[in-house]
This record gives sequence, structure tokens and C-alpha cells, in this order.
Amino acid sequence: MDQFLIESAETIGLFCRLQMNGRRNLPIRASEMGLLIYVSRENEPVTPLALSQFFKITKPSVTTMVSALVTGGYLEKLPSVEDKRSYSVKLTEKGAQLVRETFDVYYTELTQIRSGLGEADFLAFMKLLGRVNGILQEGR
Repeated sequence: MDQFLIESAETIGLFCRLQMNGRRNLPIRASEMGLLIYVSRENEPVTPLALSQFFKITKPSVTTMVSALVTGGYLEKLPSVEDKRSYSVKLTEKGAQLVRETFDVYYTELTQIRSGLGEADFLAFMKLLGRVNGILQEGR
């Protein structure tokens, strides 16, 4: 095996664990938090299809997450006027508050990374991360 790839996997794994450790106190799963953040950034209510396409997951997976978030009081379902089987979702105040609090943690961590790397290295890191995300998305 390629030793550098093994060490790279360990480095990436540590980075992911450090990122997740800061979010252990969340009352919901990380994937559900991602869904709340996405909904919070949209100006209009969001459909399950839009969530499925954005996160590249099945509609049944979206339905499971939405149900948990509605039960927890973080999302509200809005029935479609045209199609009674369809619905969209929007944040409740409880969901919006959780997004604000969580974003503060994300922002603080990104500020720490930016400060530690310096402006030029941080910009290079973000560009490379964007390229990596694109490569991984193409492969799926």
C-alpha cells in the first residue's frame, strides 16, 4: 500500500473527527443539521425533492429526516395547495435558533483556521477543498 495515502487518510480522518467533536452537543444528527442549514439559507419554503437533489440522497431519506425535525419542533410542513400529497418545509423559530447557534460555532472554527493558516494559505485551502468536493461529486 502507498504509505503517503495511508497517512493522508489518517490526516483527513483526524480533521473530520475534530470537526465532529465540536458538534457532539447538538440535539440532532449532523445530517439533520445540514438540512436545517440548507433550509435556513433559502428564501422560500423547500420541497423534499429539492433537498433530495441538493444532498444527493433518496426522497425516503429526506422524509425520515424531515419527520424527525418536525417531531423535534425544528421544521414545519406546509401542505401544497396544488397537490395535497406534496409539501414543503420551513424553519420554526426553534430551528432558526439552533442554526444561529451552530453557525456561530462553525464561524469561530473557520476563523481559527483562517487565522492559523494566514490569508493566502486559507484561500488556497478553500480553493483546493472546492476542487476536491467537485472531484468527489463527479465520481458519484
